[in-house]
Amino acid sequence: MTTLASGTDTLTRDALTVLQPGFTGTTAPDWLLRRLGEGLASVGLFGRNIASPGQLAALTAQLRAERGDVLVAIDEEGGDVTRLEVRGGSSFPGNHALGAVDDVELTQQVAHELGRRLAACGVNLNWAPSADVNSDPRNPVIGVRSFGADTALAARHTAAYVTGLQSAGVAACTKHFPGHGDTAVDSHHALPRIDVSAEVLAERELAPFRAAIDAGTRAVMSAHILVPALDPERPATLSRRILTGLLRDELGYDGLIVTDGMEMRAIAGTYGIERGSVLAIAAGADAICVGGGLADDATVLRLRDALVSAVRTGELPEERLAEAADRVRALARWAGTAGHPAEDAHGTEIGLHAARRALTVTAAPGLGDPATFKPLTEPPYVAALTPVANIAVGDETPWGVAAELIHLLPGTVTGSFSAGDGPESEAGENAGRAALQAAGPRRIVAVVRDEHRHPWMASALGTLLAARPDTLVVEMGVPQAAPRGALHIATHGAARVCGRAAAEVIAGITGV
Repeated sequence: MTTLASGTDTLTRDALTVLQPGFTGTTAPDWLLRRLGEGLASVGLFGRNIASPGQLAALTAQLRAERGDVLVAIDEEGGDVTRLEVRGGSSFPGNHALGAVDDVELTQQVAHELGRRLAACGVNLNWAPSADVNSDPRNPVIGVRSFGADTALAARHTAAYVTGLQSAGVAACTKHFPGHGDTAVDSHHALPRIDVSAEVLAERELAPFRAAIDAGTRAVMSAHILVPALDPERPATLSRRILTGLLRDELGYDGLIVTDGMEMRAIAGTYGIERGSVLAIAAGADAICVGGGLADDATVLRLRDALVSAVRTGELPEERLAEAADRVRALARWAGTAGHPAEDAHGTEIGLHAARRALTVTAAPGLGDPATFKPLTEPPYVAALTPVANIAVGDETPWGVAAELIHLLPGTVTGSFSAGDGPESEAGENAGRAALQAAGPRRIVAVVRDEHRHPWMASALGTLLAARPDTLVVEMGVPQAAPRGALHIATHGAARVCGRAAAEVIAGITGV
């Protein structure tokens, strides 16, 4: 194991310690191993770094051969946001599905099993769960990543998730403080603004974070959002009033504070990542997450040098940087002694079991009773009405029901349709007509994702149903629109197991 390089001073080591960078490739590059030897204490993993559980275990072992107490972090929420199963879809439903079931014991079991699999691969910090209350149904970045729009429900399931994950020896990182649910802007692209009173924030947004703190969450992730009721000038990630005054002093949280990705446009496009990182540490953050898009040695060195320079010019107190680095090391010590369950306590099928329980099966008025629905026996045509995926989810993870129906009803055919140019209603009608033509005489299964947020999608579905009222509809986002179709299945998420559960209903193969 490499020791800290001679001549690397405490200030420089601390500046490296507070960084959580990413990298490219499925093995650790030389520059990353070198920085671990110089003081870097955390590494962030993304889908690009993972090919299989065995490869991931070898990668984390490679990192620990260089630094035994390294924190290996990942954005593994389950559901729509998966890195561990980025190429096939998650074996676990996401938060919204768990909230739809509303069984806190089940949520705890799912989080434990997910944590157990991460721990088996050498991952010890998970940037999850999302504690955001999805109070704005237009929200383009949270949606099914939230347990729901009810504050009390989000709070109790956040606590259960934290408990389950950490019982597997993986630190939870509850996000996105002080709450990203009441926004219609994606912070990957711009700076969202939440204009509600401090009283509403305290009663609604903060309740799940209080629950997470009470449950012992080891980390909290800040949100790149402007909340004028708390700080009219700086977004939460850069706000001392929010990170220190509210989270530390008022809520009594003393664990690690991690920033959301600093290369997101909400920060990079306003302050820049170097200045943003200095301001974040000064405000009370302890770890700088960077590497979703920027993943090279040059970025690490730029941020390290920006922090060192800020200390030397007096902009950043040296004791604040040292405190932040100490918190990173403290979490690494916890992760090294937390222990990992050797056996699966709840069964490898807990994810599919939860996805089945999360289904809501209805039908449009006058189009039949779901209880008398006759499962399909002939292979259908699956028309996927596909929106643009947000960056957190990514577009490389497959979703839908077609792959699962192909297994259950061989010969199933599928096509993907999206909005084209021109008015959304016209684009939707064109997509609907194209799907009808492609389907021919086959029974149609229309798959949508957040129909209520996409007028073109609603128009396309209307065109399909007008011509083929026997169409089955599967909603794999947040089910806000009124149920339509001869059968309407809301999965509350687009994880692979959610698609499996819906396909079982369609084919009449349940409980297998």
